[in-house]
Amino acid sequence: MHNTLPINTDSAPPLGVEWRVDDSLVPYEAAVAGMERRVAAIVAGRAPQMVWLLEHPPLYTAGTSARDEDLLAAGRFPVHRTGRGGQFTYHGPGQRVCYVMLDLKRRGQDVRRYVCDLEDWIIRALDRFNVKGERRGDRIGIWVARGGGREDKIAAIGVRIRRWVSFHGIAINVEPDLEHFSGIVPCGIGGENYGVTSLVDLGLPVTMSDLDVALKESFAEVFGECPAP
Repeated sequence: MHNTLPINTDSAPPLGVEWRVDDSLVPYEAAVAGMERRVAAIVAGRAPQMVWLLEHPPLYTAGTSARDEDLLAAGRFPVHRTGRGGQFTYHGPGQRVCYVMLDLKRRGQDVRRYVCDLEDWIIRALDRFNVKGERRGDRIGIWVARGGGREDKIAAIGVRIRRWVSFHGIAINVEPDLEHFSGIVPCGIGGENYGVTSLVDLGLPVTMSDLDVALKESFAEVFGECPAP
């Protein structure tokens, strides 16, 4: 099941941006196939841009820079090789995955700016729960300082661009099983000072619906397109 929320702005083309929220776990292969179809339709001018919010069953994905030695438990969950940038990432229940299919020709055809916008989107959404998410110049994703030199990753980013339409996107930890991350070196970043956290792990009783509201509000601030009433 899903619900679709159109977004309308004066500057957007008539089709605007569609929001889709899936309430049940979406198999990874089905999500990739869905993204492929939508990206092709956006390129052809037959469908609106889309932000797709979902959760996956437990799995690992390997981006284009993934190193085999960073897969520590090869038989634990399915491993999907994917064309997005980045290294190994875990997806599973309790993690909000946001697949973002936007026409970057409308946004200056600037991939670096787009990635910065995704980071800003996450940071603004987390700020609504009084969580200070931070960028790190030497590490991908959004991080939370835990004190004593410890930093934990709360959100991952991995994108792919085809004919200036984006797909894949971001993943924010709401309440996943954090032990599942132990089967990989997340994004190739290990060491005793770096870990993984979630909103609930930080002591915040945030639901997936709470985060979705924050994501829609902050998306409007960053990308300039607001959910319709």
